[in-house]
Amino acid sequence: MDNNNYRGQNFYQADVRASIPPEYQPISMWGYFGYELLFAIPVIGFILLIVFCFAPANINVKNFARSYFCFIIIAVIVLVICAVVLGGFGGMAYLNAAQAR
Repeated sequence: MDNNNYRGQNFYQADVRASIPPEYQPISMWGYFGYELLFAIPVIGFILLIVFCFAPANINVKNFARSYFCFIIIAVIVLVICAVVLGGFGGMAYLNAAQAR
C-alpha cells in the first residue's frame, strides 16, 4: 500500500465533504449519540423529537428524528398489544378463580 495514495485519499475526502451543501452534511457518530440522549428525555425529548421531525435544515437530522419517531410508535403499539393480551389472561384467570369458589 502506497503511503502517497492514502494521503491523497484523505485530501479527496476532505474536499468532497467541503463541497456538500449544509443541508446534506453528514452527522457524526457523536451527533447521533447526542440526539439519542436528547430524544430519550421523557417529555421534553418527545417535544423536541416532533420539532426535529419537521424543522431542521439538515436532512439527516430530520430523517433520524422521523425514524426515531417511527420506532416509538411501533414500540407503543407492541406494548399496547402485550398489555391487552396479558390483561386478557389475567381476566380469564380471575374469572376461573371466581367460578372455582
